[in-house]
Amino acid sequence: MKRIPFMRLLAGAAVIAAAGGASDAADTLPNGAPPGLNLSAPGVGWTGFIAPKEPNYAIARTFNDFSDPPSGIGPVHDGPAHPYANNEVAREMGIPPTFRVADLDNDAGRNLMPWVQEALKKQNALALQGKNGETREARCYETGVPAFHLNPNVMYFIQTPKEVVMFLTGRERHVWLNVPHSKNPKPSWYGESVGHYEGDTLVVDTIGLNDKTLVDTFGTPHTEAIHVVERYRVVNDGKALEVVFTVDDPKAFTTKWAGRMVYQRMNLPSLVEEVCAENDLDARTQQPYAEMPRAAKPDF
Repeated sequence: MKRIPFMRLLAGAAVIAAAGGASDAADTLPNGAPPGLNLSAPGVGWTGFIAPKEPNYAIARTFNDFSDPPSGIGPVHDGPAHPYANNEVAREMGIPPTFRVADLDNDAGRNLMPWVQEALKKQNALALQGKNGETREARCYETGVPAFHLNPNVMYFIQTPKEVVMFLTGRERHVWLNVPHSKNPKPSWYGESVGHYEGDTLVVDTIGLNDKTLVDTFGTPHTEAIHVVERYRVVNDGKALEVVFTVDDPKAFTTKWAGRMVYQRMNLPSLVEEVCAENDLDARTQQPYAEMPRAAKPDF
């Protein structure tokens, strides 16, 4: 697990404050971003958690999960036979919460290689027994990409002309701007991300991910061949951040698929340090869920 040192957060806040003073009339801000994509403005965070105003199964099924792209094959979802209800919606509707059960009979399910389908069948069976339904993110595993976007807490950005850094509940990603990928990046939890700005969009290209993470909350595995491209764009008059991504892993999926996540803008007084408490017990059964990742040697 990577922790965000408090002093590093303070340093990041200073960078953010400096960037926020730029004039929107400029073609680019001092931090290198186009004026409409100043994600690191002072006191700004972005959250994927939107509490429902009324009981709604549609919200229950999509909360903390990816939405479908405008067209083409989308991510794995639940199906009508086993609709997912998160804790909040379950309370409002007066029903028991459920674990996610992947629908393997739709286009997304048929897009999975046989070994991936088998992995999800096993996970579905456990979920229907009320076991192993907690996401790995909930157990403080590093999540990889694109599952990085499934955390319901607040994401912060630091933008500089050479780098974009994303912080999300103790997790940290670095995107190096306007540089090519390394020839053979060593596989890691968040891989190697390079990016550039295209008009009002930040494009992030990630390779070099290890195969220890899952791509979604349903338990869909992938291989080290995975290649993810994300496109970040501010929408809804600056009130939201849309992330549309594509996933290509010819060893796990028969064709590319895409997903979408929308974050809502939050005005916050400052960056806060968030620590995820490691725990390998299932929240409901208090039985071992999955062994926590352990480093064989220090990173320094």
